[in-house]
Amino acid sequence: MAQILVRDLAPETVQELKRRAKEQGRSLQSQAKLILTQVADSPKVDMRVARELCKKYRSRFGARRFSDSARLIREARDR
Repeated sequence: MAQILVRDLAPETVQELKRRAKEQGRSLQSQAKLILTQVADSPKVDMRVARELCKKYRSRFGARRFSDSARLIREARDR
């Protein structure tokens, strides 16, 4: 197995990794390994693919119009 060394992590980052590891009953090393593995194994979506996905989902809604969600959230907060 290969090894890597990550230098100069912010103390806050290390603390967050430790918190997550403890929360899930893992060591810091196994938590970092899990996160790196998940990121490396996740599919890469480049801009071309992202545009195609957006086009696909837009076509499913046709000409339907939706309300401005920001306005609705603002109204709900003002209540």
